[in-house]
Amino acid sequence: MKTSLGRGRAVCSALVVIVIAAALTACSSSDDTSSNGAGGGTYTIWDPYPQFADDSEWVKLLRRCGTSAGVTVERTGYDTTDLVNKALLAAQQGNSPDVLIVDNPVISTLAEAGVLTTTEENKLDISAMEPNLLGAGQREGKTFGVPIGANTLALYYNKDLLAAAGVDVASIKDWPSLTAALAKVKAAGKKGITFSAIGTEEGTFQFLPWFWGAGAQLTALDSPQAVSALALWTGWLKEGYAPNSVINNTQTTSWQEFATGDYAFGENGTWQLANAKKLSFQYGIIPIPGSSGGTAPAPTGGEFVSIPVQNDSSRYPISRQLVSCLTSQDNLLTTDTTLSYVAPVAAVQDKQVAANAELKVWVDAVKVAKSRTGDNLGTKYPKISEALWNAMQAALSGAKTPQAALTAAQATAAAATK
Repeated sequence: MKTSLGRGRAVCSALVVIVIAAALTACSSSDDTSSNGAGGGTYTIWDPYPQFADDSEWVKLLRRCGTSAGVTVERTGYDTTDLVNKALLAAQQGNSPDVLIVDNPVISTLAEAGVLTTTEENKLDISAMEPNLLGAGQREGKTFGVPIGANTLALYYNKDLLAAAGVDVASIKDWPSLTAALAKVKAAGKKGITFSAIGTEEGTFQFLPWFWGAGAQLTALDSPQAVSALALWTGWLKEGYAPNSVINNTQTTSWQEFATGDYAFGENGTWQLANAKKLSFQYGIIPIPGSSGGTAPAPTGGEFVSIPVQNDSSRYPISRQLVSCLTSQDNLLTTDTTLSYVAPVAAVQDKQVAANAELKVWVDAVKVAKSRTGDNLGTKYPKISEALWNAMQAALSGAKTPQAALTAAQATAAAATK
């Protein structure tokens, strides 16, 4: 979930249902889409990467794909929330862009609103895509786009600090061994772990690896497994292994805490790799462990390339060419390097690791990652997530026990998703 989630893109999009409700009642106009048909002309692409200027590698790729399809590409980059609003309004007005690139949690909402075509309708080949990444773009058995890349979460660690505390990172295999490591770090006079538990989708995103790593399901927020995950976090705060600041930390401020060199561990994502190279200490990365071992499933961030519904169906063949070009294996390697993503295709992932061995932990994490809107949750997910982050806040602040907080959350989520 990159910050744009400086790329806080993925976290903000899960709140999209609220934004959409307002957008559907609005009456503003949207950018016009050229309708020159399948033979040449201008084709519009909207993406959530406003940080990339016209001379960036990303925009150059878009133009090359347009050239290969014999058309001119007109690209506009929007902030995620603005992009979703504009996409919904454009669909209402019948002037959707030809290609729309959106955060994966948004797909189910746009699909439910009838904005997107399916990959089957446009004969887009998704056979090489990793099934767990495709899940975010699926609803009722249909797939509404092609993943362009993914990011997820892992644990960065301070090698110098762990060595001084006598912790062998290879010994960290599960929750008990991680907690034991935090105890050693505290005993050595340093701080244990920092993460984001803010009362937004960003906090839920960071909690999900622990929630899923305990074996919990989003349809049962008050299960014993869910309670054990929240009790882990509250226990860390009670013991002083994690700071009270996590309650208000975003992923950015959590990273800033880790970057001080005072913390042994920091939970964060691939989007911090460039910042990690600027740290004043030696760092490493390990997967987030499951409660009893193995790698915990972490949520996937990243975008899908989709083809919106058009009044003029003659535009679809060129749109298909553009999507196929952007998601081809050759271009994915360049694109995902530019976007700091793990590719959605195993063969390209292998090339990424061959070029940069540091990416192996991220590739491994992405392989077991889960979609937040998967398991047929779709547009129910934002309501469940809000109930979950409120429970986190209540428990971490001491207002409620983990059990009481999650019992209330389950009641709220059940009522909201009837």
